[in-house]
Amino acid sequence: MGGILDKKLVHRPQRRKGLHVSLKAIFFDVDDTFYSTSEFAKMARLNSVYAMIEAGLKMSISECIEELREVIEEFGSNFGHHYDRLLLRIPKEKYANVNPAIIVAAGVVAYHETKYKNLKPYEDVPEVLRILSTTGLILGVITAGLMHKQAEKLVRLKILKYLTPNAIFITDQIGIGKPNIKLYRNAYTSLGLKAEECMYVGDNPITDIDPPKSLGMIAVLNRRSGKYLEVKGKTEPDYLIHDMWELLDVLKKDFEIKVE
Repeated sequence: MGGILDKKLVHRPQRRKGLHVSLKAIFFDVDDTFYSTSEFAKMARLNSVYAMIEAGLKMSISECIEELREVIEEFGSNFGHHYDRLLLRIPKEKYANVNPAIIVAAGVVAYHETKYKNLKPYEDVPEVLRILSTTGLILGVITAGLMHKQAEKLVRLKILKYLTPNAIFITDQIGIGKPNIKLYRNAYTSLGLKAEECMYVGDNPITDIDPPKSLGMIAVLNRRSGKYLEVKGKTEPDYLIHDMWELLDVLKKDFEIKVE
């Protein structure tokens, strides 16, 4: 993995030699790019486990967390009935004399309360987006997930005012998922842009770097947090950043974007 993991910017050599690139749009991933998805999910699930045990579930915290982890791994994070599945797979004596619907509701409420209180962007994200919103660049999103979930995240993160309204693309809404290159092509062509005029910033080398780079987009790997820190894709990113301030440095230095 060598160079990708080093804490320095990775530059595309030919762009450094004066090849003029007129950057017109920056698209961002959401999860582990705008906020720490992994840390939030860990906190929310732990709080839901506490709540279910308090509601009458007879399991230890560690036992319940592990069982819930397996459910999420088997059914996917976007599955809507994790807690129901959890109760189906454990002995009924674990919730004897308690209405299972109450236990499930306790878990769901705790999860949503955590989301309400703790779903916040990385500290630098709002300010950098605010600065970028003054540059004339299109600021968009290309994100994988369920339509209502991803849209809710953008609302709760309070960053919509900095984004270009018609530049938000959610896989569930489009019918094309990552890493299909059609997803990225659909985004920039719908805005009348060319691949080389667009930048994509994401955290997963396989789904966020390889596909857009194969189209000719400028691919920026945001190696900050999350489960893809040790993952390596087929191609090197054009740039490697560890926070959004570093993205501003790239834009000023290599693309002559005037930012304050």
